Amino acid sequence: MADASAARTRAVFEFKSATLPLIAVILKTSDLEVLAEALDAQLADSPDFFEQEPVVIDLSQLPEEDPADAGQLLDFTALRGLLARHQTQPVAVRGGSDAQNAAARAAGLSVTAMPVAPVPRPAPAPAEAPAPAPEAPQIVREVPVPANGTLVIDKPLRSGQQVYARGGDVIVTALVSYGAEVIADGNVHVYAPLRGKAIAGARGDTSARIFTTCMEAQLVAIAGIYRTAEVALPAEIAGKPARISLDGKKIVMEPIL
Repeated sequence: MADASAARTRAVFEFKSATLPLIAVILKTSDLEVLAEALDAQLADSPDFFEQEPVVIDLSQLPEEDPADAGQLLDFTALRGLLARHQTQPVAVRGGSDAQNAAARAAGLSVTAMPVAPVPRPAPAPAEAPAPAPEAPQIVREVPVPANGTLVIDKPLRSGQQVYARGGDVIVTALVSYGAEVIADGNVHVYAPLRGKAIAGARGDTSARIFTTCMEAQLVAIAGIYRTAEVALPAEIAGKPARISLDGKKIVMEPIL
């Protein structure tokens, strides 16, 4: 009887490791009122963008806390509610201190050390500073794909949103707005207006390419070499289908005829 019971138990379930697409919300402030205002502003046009997707809360860019203020930790229960209000499901934190991790666990979150691949970011051009506004969290849709695989995104990417196809190519069939980022370790294809940033070869693949049916990009980069909109696009490229590649240390943009 015991052997039969054990056999049934083994057949009922099985534990296996799994690689799942996750969104990382990278916090840059611990002030939940400021965070709520910034999230409301950033996601106002797409309230159902995330559709109850799981979220990892990244604490690595929060200002360091004064040990004397150890009691002034993030209210993780309130933070979970705030993120859930925007159709996400917070499941874990990463990049926090021991005290933050303990507080997160007490609020029902797990602690993970999932890595984020480095993404090249050019220094911003000098400009007159606009009026200060709440600093929105960086919302990263980080999706691992099989080697030489392809990730397909069929929803518009709004300002402040970032999609990173780790380990393969990415195809976007909707608008990439100004201030949004689409990143891939392989090639980037945008079959719609590309107005934000497109970064191919994020881990150093110099053979990666960027393709778009409407070139209006704020920035394009391949393997860390980039070109910004500060340099005007040639007439045969601007607003038209284009292919972007790397020739040594130079970005090359060509029309697709």
